Amino acid sequence: MSKPRRFAVIGLGRFGTGLARALASTDAGVIAIDRQAKLVERVRDDVTVAVRLDGADEEALKAQGVHEVDVSVVSIGQDFEATALTVVNLKTLGVPRIVARAENDVQARILTRIGADEIASPEHESAVRWAHRLLLPTLTQYIELGDEHSIVYVPAPTPFHHKTPLELGLRKNFGVNLIAIERAAPSEKQQASDRTSAPAVKVPGPETEILPDDILVLIGSNEELSRLPLD
Repeated sequence: MSKPRRFAVIGLGRFGTGLARALASTDAGVIAIDRQAKLVERVRDDVTVAVRLDGADEEALKAQGVHEVDVSVVSIGQDFEATALTVVNLKTLGVPRIVARAENDVQARILTRIGADEIASPEHESAVRWAHRLLLPTLTQYIELGDEHSIVYVPAPTPFHHKTPLELGLRKNFGVNLIAIERAAPSEKQQASDRTSAPAVKVPGPETEILPDDILVLIGSNEELSRLPLD
C-alpha cells in the first residue's frame, strides 16, 4: 500500500473547502489555509491542520510545512494577484505539483508560465472530481456514482502485475471490485509470431492475469479507491 499523500489547499471558498474535505476524508494529510479566520474555523475539525495566513507570505507557508507537501492547490478565487504570488512562492519552495484556479484562459496561461503544473476550473469540475485526480495521479477516467462511490479507470499498479483478482483479494484487501479490464489487442505482427496471444479481456474472472499495460476499471467507495497503490 502507498503511504498517505500530503496536500495543501490555499483558499477556502466553496471549491477549496470541498476539496480539502474530500481529500481529508481519506488517509491524506491536508493543510487548509485562508486569510479569513471564519473560513479556517469552518474546516478545522475536518483536516489535519487549518491555519490563517497569507499565501503570498513565503516564510509563513514554509513555517507550516507547505514545502513538504506532495501537491498544493491554490484556490483563492477572484484575487488573481494573490493567486499569482502564491504560485510563485510554492514554486520557490519546491512543491512538486502545483494546481491553480483560473477564472479565464488568460489567467490560465499566466499561471502556467509562472509555475502552475495544472489549472483548475471550478465552474466546470467539482471538488470531488479534483480530489480523485489528485489522490490517483494515474487516473484516466472517472464516473461519479452519487456522493460516496465512483468508477475509475487506472493503469494496473505495479504490485498488481501478473497477479489475479483472486490472488490480490481486491475486495477483501482494498475494498474495491474489478469490473472490467481494457487490454490492447495484439498487433497483427504479434499474432503471426505468437499464436497463443490472448484476445482483449472485457470482463475478468477471478483467475484472469493482470498484465502491466492493462487499464483496470474499478468500482468502490471514494475512500477505498483513494487508497489504491499508485505505482
